Amino acid sequence: MYSNIRKAVVIVAFASSVSVQASAFAPNPAIKTVAGSSGISEPKAFRYVRGADVKSSTALALSSSGGAKAVAEEPKGGGLMESLTVGSYFALWYLFNIAYNIYNKKALNVLDYPWTVATIQMAAGILYFVPLWLTGARKAPKLSAAELKTLFPIALCHTGVHVGAVIALGAGAVSFAHIVKASEPVVTCLFNAVLLGETFPLPVYLTLLPIIGGVAIASMKELSFTVLALASAMLSNVSSAARGVLSKKTMSGKKIGENLDAQNLYAVLTAMSTLILIPACLAMEGTSFFTAFKGVAAGPDFTTKSLAVLLALGGASYYAYNEVAFLALGKVNPVTHAVGNTIKRVVIIVASVVAFKTPMSTGSIIGSSIAIAGTLMYSLAMNASKAKKA
Repeated sequence: MYSNIRKAVVIVAFASSVSVQASAFAPNPAIKTVAGSSGISEPKAFRYVRGADVKSSTALALSSSGGAKAVAEEPKGGGLMESLTVGSYFALWYLFNIAYNIYNKKALNVLDYPWTVATIQMAAGILYFVPLWLTGARKAPKLSAAELKTLFPIALCHTGVHVGAVIALGAGAVSFAHIVKASEPVVTCLFNAVLLGETFPLPVYLTLLPIIGGVAIASMKELSFTVLALASAMLSNVSSAARGVLSKKTMSGKKIGENLDAQNLYAVLTAMSTLILIPACLAMEGTSFFTAFKGVAAGPDFTTKSLAVLLALGGASYYAYNEVAFLALGKVNPVTHAVGNTIKRVVIIVASVVAFKTPMSTGSIIGSSIAIAGTLMYSLAMNASKAKKA
């Protein structure tokens, strides 16, 4: 236990030193937000300009305009209450994300049915946003059949992102899955070059080297390494990159539906992904999940209620952390968000190491630290590149 905590502290110390240096260059963001052409709330400190670039974060990858270039403007406003609000969003984002990874891993440890578990988690969000639409607490989106057809390929990729991550978390350690997930920028750059013919400045590509090297080192030294965990995490990365590219190609400059802000867009994709996952999980795993559920519930560790609650908490925390991520993104500039997203991954790795007592070799710690630092440098280099273009 002591050695695991000591290893976790090493990762935190490394990430903290990187994030503090990076955040020193981050401007104080404006707190108020304005809606862009896509209807998605963005920081007021940034104004939209022509073009469409998607960051690898979930929020911007799902933007109905495929993301937008941003030019920093002089921030205005601020205050203690706004700072507390932003801090609360980030704290909840981390908390829900940690909770999801722990609940998800615990469920997969006793129910080795990742497709069914992923379907349950995706469907859980429907119980949240549908009542909001029905009661009028949130305006329901209005979409035509043609617009739903436009969104379908993106929803398919969104499904791949989630299923790949769930399978990876079940097949290996949570920490290893997130180390591999840190290599997503490599796939994103490849897809942008091959499918969109888009290239980036040399500094952006140079930041991919520590990501590739770090993941390679961590994979070779990972004590819980499995080919399935690696392949599934990469499937999640590929799906995420494809989702961003499809957003650019099919939705850039288009206004999709009515009332389709960031939260509603994510809700629509959640509903569509659920419809995709139901037949997929039945084809992959059939109905044997229910037999397995009864078997586990009949054992000494779980009751039917406690096992159902575990699955429900996994689904609720999954949707909650994505919902809060949108709110956090809308309150800060891209640099701050990049730093926060990097620290989030480190926090999840540390929390999983402590919660599950997962052993990590020295090589795995070094490799993961290099990869995560490379991801942060990639985000900062991309933001700098976009600022110069603007």
